Amino acid sequence: MKKIEAIIRPFKLDDVKDALDDMGIQGLTVVEVKGSGRQRGHTEMYQGADYVIDFLPKVKLEMVVADKDKDRVIETICASVGSNKIGDGKIFVSDVEEVIRIRTGERGESAI
Repeated sequence: MKKIEAIIRPFKLDDVKDALDDMGIQGLTVVEVKGSGRQRGHTEMYQGADYVIDFLPKVKLEMVVADKDKDRVIETICASVGSNKIGDGKIFVSDVEEVIRIRTGERGESAI
């Protein structure tokens, strides 16, 4: 099993969620985050003074999928959010040793 974490632009969330729903991926955690990368920040003016916004708002998606679904999920996320511009986001993939459904005690892929 793999844990996929994707950091994307907030306004792309619905596109990704709908695309993942279409492919049958059900479990998804969404967290509002702020960060900086190559996109850096920007300057805004407030009451006549310039303010540097170093951290930009992003959304972090987390999901655990079966090994066989990993590549399709990654391709789906990239197709849903990609604009070929700095700031599109990043995807991190890591191994998951075990998953346990608390309610039933199921373990492994059946608990996803």
